[in-house]
Amino acid sequence: MIAYLEGRLAETWGNACLLVTESGVGYEVALPAHTLSGLPGRGEHLALYTSLAVREDALELFGFSTFEERQTFEVLVSISKVGARTALSILSIYRPDDLRRIVFEDDVMALTRVSGIGKKTAQHVFLELKYKLKVDEAPQTAVLAATGQKPGSVFRDVLDGLANLGYAEDECAPMVKKLILEEPDLDVTGALRAALKALARGRS
Repeated sequence: MIAYLEGRLAETWGNACLLVTESGVGYEVALPAHTLSGLPGRGEHLALYTSLAVREDALELFGFSTFEERQTFEVLVSISKVGARTALSILSIYRPDDLRRIVFEDDVMALTRVSGIGKKTAQHVFLELKYKLKVDEAPQTAVLAATGQKPGSVFRDVLDGLANLGYAEDECAPMVKKLILEEPDLDVTGALRAALKALARGRS
């Protein structure tokens, strides 16, 4: 795995740059829009955290200005239906803190701003990020903690409701996730009612 590169900037084109190391080896690296716009001049020093995407027909290298952004990219590509190019598009619009805010504020529709992500895919990506992002590191979390409030979401609230009724979260989480993906417009009451029906069918 190529995780870090340091050298000089040789060229830029499209959403990629050519970074040449001291040994004279040049790497083509695809970048998020904000990283691309902040590149130094040709011939100047450049350091990037990188992630190598392996496909059947190609090897692609993606670069980021911070380690946190690289790790967020790794989280995104671990989600089914999110390839490396889609993950790069997400990080071209949203920084890691922005994604934590989106999860924290239950703002699913924000993800539909990314080209190629519709409502259903946005819901899927959002639910996966709920599991995988460290939302408690977001600045908004500290604010709410100080005021004694906590964020909510349909997914979380339904799981909490089922737990209060004696159901195990590990048992319910995959089923609730599937329900919300299939019917993204469900509110907490509707989703809880549907979940209870599904659980009743499963145990009958």
